[in-house]
Amino acid sequence: MKSSPATTPDPARAQGGLQGKRLSLVFGTLLLAMAVSSLSETIAATALPTIVGDLGGVEAMQWVTTTYILATTVTMPIYGKMGDVVGRKRLLMGCLALYAAGKAVCGLTPNMGFLIMGRLVSGLGGGGLIILSQASLADIIPPRRLGTFMGAMGSTFTACRVVGPLLGGWFVEVTGWRWIFWFTVPLALAALAGLWRFLPRDAADRKTHPDYAGMVSLAAAVCSLVLALSWGGNRFAWDSWQVVGLLCVAVASAGCLVAAERRAASPVMPLGLFRDRNFVLTSAVGFLINIGLMGAVSYLPTYFQIVDRMSPEAAGLMCVPMSVGSLVASTSTGMLASKTGRYRWMPVAMCAVCAAGFGLMATMAPGTPVWQTVAILLTVGCGFGLGLQILTLIVQNEFPHSMVGTATAANSLFRQVGSTVGASLVGSLFTARLVADVADRLPPADNVSLSSITPSFVDGLSGPVQAAVAQGYSEALVPLFAYFVPLCLAGLVLALFIRQKPLATTIDHGAAGK
Repeated sequence: MKSSPATTPDPARAQGGLQGKRLSLVFGTLLLAMAVSSLSETIAATALPTIVGDLGGVEAMQWVTTTYILATTVTMPIYGKMGDVVGRKRLLMGCLALYAAGKAVCGLTPNMGFLIMGRLVSGLGGGGLIILSQASLADIIPPRRLGTFMGAMGSTFTACRVVGPLLGGWFVEVTGWRWIFWFTVPLALAALAGLWRFLPRDAADRKTHPDYAGMVSLAAAVCSLVLALSWGGNRFAWDSWQVVGLLCVAVASAGCLVAAERRAASPVMPLGLFRDRNFVLTSAVGFLINIGLMGAVSYLPTYFQIVDRMSPEAAGLMCVPMSVGSLVASTSTGMLASKTGRYRWMPVAMCAVCAAGFGLMATMAPGTPVWQTVAILLTVGCGFGLGLQILTLIVQNEFPHSMVGTATAANSLFRQVGSTVGASLVGSLFTARLVADVADRLPPADNVSLSSITPSFVDGLSGPVQAAVAQGYSEALVPLFAYFVPLCLAGLVLALFIRQKPLATTIDHGAAGK
């Protein structure tokens, strides 16, 4: 039994989507909604040591990041499905309100407990912002014209992720870390007002019953997997009962999910998605590429502060070339996809350039000239921009409009899990290597706790100890970037099997090419 379409488009939308000024206003609003969410994933990275130092509770520091990732990952597929069922406009506005409320709690927080609670609330809203923004765009623009807009969205998404550390460092030095959270509140409220005013109304489908069993099973599977990946090799050993137990719960919950989706009238994660070749391939490529993206972005700002002795603001500024590369490449490929209708080469090129970029990153060392580092990061950014957002376009072109939110959310779920794997994988391997490398370089009398190495902590060490820590930090982290090269090459092989299908020229299309 298939659910009815969530929206009843007007004739203009059915014939080819919105045009002119109204389209510009709607697109700008959706772009702002997505931007405020993507900023949240990295903006606190540079400032986190300062925040923890002010609030105390170093032992809870990991939860500041884990809580947001957990909330967004769990809610992504639920928002995607509910958008198809009840309409996206009201859901998106609700997500922005939740996001703003969570940021306000973070800005007012007196301790780490309230900070974590604020991140949870903002994550519950943030999980729907990117998914619903992308799906809402597909409500007003057909796939053949969508490439240009997806390119702009992709460049904005990656740019915000990369520029986040720069903004975080600037706020720490100039205004204080609380403005990291406060400054996104008016942006979210502005996007909310814009959506209310400009986004076309959509109708609810009252005939479809929510898939509660699927939602609970999916939430349990995602929570268990994210916690296992976040804690493994960090808080607990990979073979500890806690991590093994979480992985077992994830597998069992996945089994329950499959059973529930086979019976559901309107499944939150339709099994039919996995029978589509392009959906499976784009999800796998996105998963692999996002491992490298978050693995690199999560640690580069701290690397520049400790190894190259940069200020938080300067360390964030070093990440701008990656953002510029992504912006140029994503915008260019989006326009090409809309103009030519051909996109299959873009994910292939993305994987190839990313592999080259990560190989170059693995050559960085203390004393590497700034221009060389900038060139390397520019290459990596171009790689991501060449095809990451095109993967979403491919998925939205594969399925009927009534499933666009569900398919987009499911595809993004794999990317989000890839981001979690990247951050946790690099974190675990890096910590183990750092302990081994730095411990051998430091005299026992220095009594340096490796678990407390932060930029501010290193500033207080003597010159020889600073040099030893910087060298050890570089040798522990930089070689790990080479591990992403075979992942990108594996993605390249998968991308070669993506099928080129004509991009649909109407919004309410069936599966393109079927």
